[in-house]
Amino acid sequence: MEVVSMDFEVFGKVQGCNFTKVAKEVADGLGITGWVKNMKTGTVAGKIQGTKAAVDQMVKWLSEEGSPGSKIERCQLTNQQAIIRPDYPSFSLKF
Repeated sequence: MEVVSMDFEVFGKVQGCNFTKVAKEVADGLGITGWVKNMKTGTVAGKIQGTKAAVDQMVKWLSEEGSPGSKIERCQLTNQQAIIRPDYPSFSLKF
């Protein structure tokens, strides 16, 4: 089973609309580990790790769906790599 890791940053209207909270619920539902946080620049950024299929679904949510009331302009993905096992025990909200 392929396990992948990547960093993400979501641009648009993604703060003040429970984006990070819903992202955690989606990640938990997919079995993804990592973290998410609101950035001072108005974006939402984080790291996601999990099976390629689960991460692909999470990327689709981050890029196209988002939380109710959010308006995603784009999702930038960086540092994509295959890993042996996730670095995080769960998915958390960082402040």
